[in-house]
Amino acid sequence: MEDLPCCPKCGSKYTYESEGLYICPDCAHEWPIDSMPEGVEDGVIVKDAHGNILKDGDSVTVIKDLKVKGTSSVLKVGIKVKNIRIVEEVNGHNIDAKVKGFGEIMLKSEFVKKCT
Repeated sequence: MEDLPCCPKCGSKYTYESEGLYICPDCAHEWPIDSMPEGVEDGVIVKDAHGNILKDGDSVTVIKDLKVKGTSSVLKVGIKVKNIRIVEEVNGHNIDAKVKGFGEIMLKSEFVKKCT
């Protein structure tokens, strides 16, 4: 079975093809097969806590204190993370980033918001 892209409107993974269109059964959004939102690759759509689509190179801000697994450190609310990379989801973590003072870590998109 081929991998179809997630819906660019609601993020549903249950899309299907019909007559040159991708169709989302959850929100009824239709879009041409040859088009995806800017910055979205391989049909992977990652949204921040407020529903904004994230892409490689964006800057985000942490919206909740996060314990860093394997250390006694905490990533404090308000820390800005620059130049993120969207990666395939691993245990719910879909953002790879370097954070000053912590090094390279993976984050869950539900705990960040996109910087404007």
